[in-house]
Amino acid sequence: MNVLKNIQHIYFIGIGGIGMSALARFAILKGLTVHGYDKTKTKLTDALVQEGMHITFVDEASSIEKLALNSSETLVIYTPAVPKNSRVFNWFIENDFILLKRSQFLGEITKDTKCLAVAGTHGKTTTSAILGHLMVACDMPVTAFLGGISVNYNSNFISKGTEITVVEADEFDRSFLTLSPDIACITSMDADHLDIYGNATELEKSFKAFADLVKDKSKLLFRSGLPLEGQSVAIEGEAAFEAQNVRIANGGYVFDLKTPTITLKNLEFFTPGHHNLHNAITAMGMAILAGSPTDCLPNALATFKGVERRFSYKIKTEKLVLIDDYAHHPTEIDALYQAVTEMYPDDEKVIVFQPHLFSRTKDFVEGFAESLAQFDQVLLLDIYPAREEPLEGVTSQWLLRLINDKRNGDLLPAEIVSKQQISEVLKNSDCRIKILAGAGDIGAEVEQIMKNLSDEN
Repeated sequence: MNVLKNIQHIYFIGIGGIGMSALARFAILKGLTVHGYDKTKTKLTDALVQEGMHITFVDEASSIEKLALNSSETLVIYTPAVPKNSRVFNWFIENDFILLKRSQFLGEITKDTKCLAVAGTHGKTTTSAILGHLMVACDMPVTAFLGGISVNYNSNFISKGTEITVVEADEFDRSFLTLSPDIACITSMDADHLDIYGNATELEKSFKAFADLVKDKSKLLFRSGLPLEGQSVAIEGEAAFEAQNVRIANGGYVFDLKTPTITLKNLEFFTPGHHNLHNAITAMGMAILAGSPTDCLPNALATFKGVERRFSYKIKTEKLVLIDDYAHHPTEIDALYQAVTEMYPDDEKVIVFQPHLFSRTKDFVEGFAESLAQFDQVLLLDIYPAREEPLEGVTSQWLLRLINDKRNGDLLPAEIVSKQQISEVLKNSDCRIKILAGAGDIGAEVEQIMKNLSDEN
C-alpha cells in the first residue's frame, strides 16, 4: 500500500458516488483525514459527514484553498464522471497535487491482497455484495468495496480483515484493467458504454484483456456461453458450477449447487430473478475458490438480505407491491420482467422507467422499446443526462413512440410523466405490482412515493 506512504489527507472529487464513498470509508478507517467535493447533497453524503468526513458542495477553488492542504501529504482521487472544466479538479492539477482515478487507487490498495474481482456489464454489485456477505459469514478476513448499499451491513463498505478484498471490476473507461485479480468472474458481456468503446467488439476485447489478468484460469468463472477460458456457471445447464433442481418456495429459490468437487443440497436464496440466482451461484463459486469452508455457506446464502435498489421491496401487502430497481439496460429490464413475472404471474404490472444517458438511449432504443412493451402499463420520465449533453432527437418522446408501436392493442398506451406526477398516476393504476426502475435520480423519489402510496393502503 505504498500509495499511502507519507499521505495524511485524501481529497475525493465526486465523493458522493457509490464507488467513491466506499473508498472514502476505507481511507477514514486507515486514520486519514478525508475531504471531498460533490455537486449534490444526498443521504449518502450526510452519512459520510456523520462518519467524520469534510465535504463541500461548492465547485470553487476557494473551498479548497482554505483547507491549506500540502501537496506532499495529500492524495487526490477523482471519478471519470467529473467534468474536465471542474474548478476543484483543475485547481489540484494547477497546484501539482498527485491525482489518481478511482480505479487506479482501488488497484493500488488491493494489489497486495488476495483480490476477488467481479466483472460484467450486469450483476457486479449484487454478486459482490453476496460474495462479501458469504466471506464475512464464514469468518474470512475480508474487505469489500461495493457499488451499492448492502442491506445486511447498511453500507457499501465491509471491513472484517485485510488479507482478502472483494471489488467490482468496472468496465467503464476500461477501469478494471488497473486491477490485479487472483480470482475473478465475468457475469455478462452485453454491449454497453458504446460512448467509450464505439462498438461491442471493442467492449468484448476489453473483457478478454481483463480475463487475461487472471493467471490461473481455474480461478476465472464466467457465464456459460461466453467465449472465455475458465470455469463456467449456469442454471439448469451443463457447467462447472451449476444450479440444479431449482424450485420456488417461501418467496425465494431452493436449489442444489453442483461444483467440480462437491454438491451442496437444498440451498435457499431469497432475492428474486434468475439473474440474481446466477449472481448467487457465481458468488458461491468464488467463495469456494477463495477457501471459504463449505459447511458455513448454506446458512450464509440464506441470510443474504439483498442490495438497495436491486429488486428492493418497498411495500409488500395483499393490495399493493412496490419494487425499486436499478435496471437501466434492456437486458436488465428483461431480467426484472422475468423476476416479477415469476413471483407474481397472475398480477398486472406497471413500470415507471427513467432512461439513463442520451447515448445509451440512442444505442439501445429498440431494445428498450421491446423490453418495456412487455409490461401492462408503462410510464416514462425524461432522460437523466448524468455526464452528457443532449443529443438531437434522442428524447423520451422518441422512445415512447417506439414502445407504443410494439404494444398489444389491449394494453394502455405508454405515457410520459413528471416526477411530481408519479405518485398520483400510480395511485390511479389498476396494476397491483408497481415498479420504479432506472439508474438516475428516480431513486431519490422512492421514499416520498412510498409514503404517498402507503397513505392509501
